[in-house]
Amino acid sequence: MAGSPTARRRRLAIELKKLREESGLTCNQVGKELDWSGSKVNRLETGQGRVQPSDVDALCRFYGTSDELRDLLKTLAKESKAKGWWHAHGDAVPSWFSVYVGLEQAASDLRSYQGEFIPGLLQTAEYAAELSRASADLADDEIQRMVDVRMRRQQLLTAENPPDLWAVIHESTLKHVVGSRAVMAGQLERALDITRLRNVTVQVLPYDAGAYPVTGPFTVLGFPEQEDPDVVYREGLTDSVYLESAADVSLYTKAFDHLRALALSPERSSSLIRETLEEHSR
Repeated sequence: MAGSPTARRRRLAIELKKLREESGLTCNQVGKELDWSGSKVNRLETGQGRVQPSDVDALCRFYGTSDELRDLLKTLAKESKAKGWWHAHGDAVPSWFSVYVGLEQAASDLRSYQGEFIPGLLQTAEYAAELSRASADLADDEIQRMVDVRMRRQQLLTAENPPDLWAVIHESTLKHVVGSRAVMAGQLERALDITRLRNVTVQVLPYDAGAYPVTGPFTVLGFPEQEDPDVVYREGLTDSVYLESAADVSLYTKAFDHLRALALSPERSSSLIRETLEEHSR
């Protein structure tokens, strides 16, 4: 079972939707039978807001599930109400990003493409602070809280059962000076250190790679349980998009595979990162 409240809420929503579809009923029909609105049933099936165990109990009894499944889903409902470590950081983790952090904590593999900046899970505190400073008019303490969250997220790469991270980054992310050349040198040294972890692979997409799928940065998150389908995450300036349909996930998975095929090998990528580090250090 996935290990964060966000992932448990997602699993619960998937299971409730599956039960309704197997019954051949619409959200409005189920709501009418339970004296609820159809929108309430839809919210429960999309994981919007907290789910009460009593609501899950009512749905399971209506669908005629086994006692074992009913107890499992009620437990998921209870555990989905817990708070993850990121909730303690307040608005340093905006609501639209909180969902991603929760999913990231539960993922078994992360496939990420970044064409502008070094991915968050590879960033140094100095590099992250420069990006936060540039994105909004923030006080120093607000920037520090955002950096603290990013550093805390990185702990999952060295946890007991870490996810596999496969990152493809454009060569421009190595050349683009964020803060200063000293900051960049430290950042690229950090990236090289992380690539030594056996669960982390980094490839650089070179300038001469040719044409490739036109897209912004994205991450495909995979989960350990077969019942939890992959999800694609795309982040904007003030919000984010989560794509879960099989067609969308397949499209982005193919795009990532294309980018990975065009990129330098992990060994050649490390060599290029090291060469660029030396350029910044001069």
